[in-house]
Amino acid sequence: MACANGVKPLKKKIKTEELVENLYKEEKSMSTTMVRQEMPDFEMDAYDAKTGHFITVSNKDYKDKWAVVCFYPADFTFVCPTEIAAMNAHYDEFQELGVEILAVSVDSKFSHKRFAETEPILKGLKLTMGADSNQEVSRAFGVLIEEEGVALRGRFLFNPDGVCVAQEVQADSVGRNVNEFLRQVKAWQHASKTGEVCPAGWRPGKKTLPVNTDVEKMTGKVGDYITLEEILS
Repeated sequence: MACANGVKPLKKKIKTEELVENLYKEEKSMSTTMVRQEMPDFEMDAYDAKTGHFITVSNKDYKDKWAVVCFYPADFTFVCPTEIAAMNAHYDEFQELGVEILAVSVDSKFSHKRFAETEPILKGLKLTMGADSNQEVSRAFGVLIEEEGVALRGRFLFNPDGVCVAQEVQADSVGRNVNEFLRQVKAWQHASKTGEVCPAGWRPGKKTLPVNTDVEKMTGKVGDYITLEEILS
């Protein structure tokens, strides 16, 4: 199981004559970052847990919306259902923020349905679960582990222009923090709306840095606008 074996280094045996060709392929399929890139084109089967129906989803469904595409290694593992359940617990809050959620793994839509129906922690699931059975979507987002045929834990936030503004990618054994992700969503929405920028750990109601009006005054003097105590409070 993808979540059960700890973190293992990826081992690739590459013959000398294949090196250039493989490096070219990896450069095309494994981007170092999705940030500031547009959402890749995709279309795949999915299971809509909210309605209990199978549907088709594509990047076009998220046009002009805030959206998060959240990859996980596999159904019927250990850490993965805890992450999905945590995202689902905040589903209504994401909806209030106008954020659509798409969870994706390489499992089939039938596996997703069975997973949602039988895993106790997923009771009441409302998320849409994309079935990247041919692994093309994971590859396009740069999170596919080719030799294992599963995706890393990759989470990508896209603004209404379809541009990725934040990503988090990590290995299997440790789950991600949905509360921190919600904080980032709120910060990005505030920055996008106001033109202000958000310091480390910013939350609604805390001080921002108004570089849209005071950039010259602030250059080299950020400490005159905000203290470390305010940042860490």
